[in-house]
Amino acid sequence: MTKPLANRIALVTGASRGIGFATAIALAKAGAHIVATARTQGGLEELDDEIRKDGGSATLVPLNLTDSDGIARLGAGLHERYGKLDILVGNAGVLGPSSPIGHIELKTFNDVMAVNVSANFQLIRCMEPLLKQSDAGRAVFIISGAANKATAYVSPYAASKAALETLARAWAQETANTKLRVNLFNPGPVRTRMRATLMPGEDPATLDTPEQVAEFIVPLCAPDWTETGKFYDYKTRTLMSFRAPA
Repeated sequence: MTKPLANRIALVTGASRGIGFATAIALAKAGAHIVATARTQGGLEELDDEIRKDGGSATLVPLNLTDSDGIARLGAGLHERYGKLDILVGNAGVLGPSSPIGHIELKTFNDVMAVNVSANFQLIRCMEPLLKQSDAGRAVFIISGAANKATAYVSPYAASKAALETLARAWAQETANTKLRVNLFNPGPVRTRMRATLMPGEDPATLDTPEQVAEFIVPLCAPDWTETGKFYDYKTRTLMSFRAPA
């Protein structure tokens, strides 16, 4: 039986652990060749081992996403090797400090924005031409409820996720008349290292695993997915449209 993502190329950022790791494996099981980026070589090698166990394939790209020239080189390399990109999963992100705004240094704020916003801006710039070469380009960005809740004490993270939402929604509107579909995915509380850092007293056994979440990201990456500019809320299993405040 032909797998639903056979012969498709999927770029997953932040793929060395957590939701990115699980999503890369799930996409590979569906037949996609995974181009996995992360800062940690060891985590990428573990991912490669897991993908190969199921007969999948991956290209490992150790990359700090604050290296904008590195993202551009990755885009050029994908163009040279494949001539297209079918799937982009913008998952990489950092939590940043848990402090009142007045206690946060400007550099610390900028560091969070560099990974969570600017890196995704550069990914969009560099990968859009490749995604448009696909017969069904799909982009999914992992966001957070902290953005619309304006969660206290994690203001850089909340602000960065709000900015990412707006950036992706604008891109969805710009590409609405093309074959490219751009959507957002809010996983909610998940059993990840980032969640444990934010909520150290929380029992992780009460949370869903990244593997459970990843199963719901894969459909948004499929050629038969037609919605764009939407927001999938994992907790409620609901695809939502954005509405202006009443």
